[in-house]
Amino acid sequence: MPVTADRLRDYARLMRLDRPIGMLLLLWPVLWALWIAAAGQPALPVFVVFVAGVVLMRSAGCVINDYADREFDPQVERTRDRPLATGRVHPNEALTLFVVLALSAFALVLLMNRLTILLSFVGAALAVSYPFMKRWTHLPQFYLGAAFGWGVPMAFAAQTDSVPADAWILFGATLCWAVAYDTAYAMVDREDDIRVGVKSTAILFGRADRSMIALFHVLTLILLAWAGARAGLGLIYYIGLLLAAGLAGWQQWLIRARSRDGCFRAFLNNNRFGAVIFAGLALDFYFK
Repeated sequence: MPVTADRLRDYARLMRLDRPIGMLLLLWPVLWALWIAAAGQPALPVFVVFVAGVVLMRSAGCVINDYADREFDPQVERTRDRPLATGRVHPNEALTLFVVLALSAFALVLLMNRLTILLSFVGAALAVSYPFMKRWTHLPQFYLGAAFGWGVPMAFAAQTDSVPADAWILFGATLCWAVAYDTAYAMVDREDDIRVGVKSTAILFGRADRSMIALFHVLTLILLAWAGARAGLGLIYYIGLLLAAGLAGWQQWLIRARSRDGCFRAFLNNNRFGAVIFAGLALDFYFK
């Protein structure tokens, strides 16, 4: 099939290049980890590799997710217009695109040290298997948290050639954060998911969904505060955490009626949550 401008646009949509929120939610914890691992001065080659790797792996993850959900997506209001769901992209094309993106990301990892390369195999396994979790468990959001958080130990490994306790604290914070924001995201599709048989924490938590999102935001902030204390971070960092707590409170207001629009806006607001934490962290190191 010839590669036309329309075809390239379909591939870009399949990779969610038109909706970068997922890349940003994956990027912020990687940047947290790089800055803490390097005491505010990450090596430029490591920074470039990880930013490019986030773009490639998030794109690959979206492609394999849509491939896995190609029979469900046409039945869900939010996803029925995706390129695979509408037939604009053939499943074999999607698989080819996934392989190209994944291999490109792996080529970047090969520029790093041996420990980072070994950890990348776990990250790849998490990314490939995540889309199928919603068929078997009501906890795919936890699995997503592990997949999105795996960049944290990889960042420490690339920067320091080790994975200290600080990395696992940040990994835990990232996992809790993903459960919070992806539960809000799953609340958008809850009625459709129940109808087609897809599982999620939004379904599992039921009427406790708002309380559980609040709990996991609190756990995220506690773990980030612990990581900051271990890294010797000061007032500016904790102001960033306070601002993030305010954003978490705003998200509770947005989801108060559990409307599709409110839940989706709360999900998108997590980009600001991650950004203010990074801003506080980076500025704290800068002024030291």
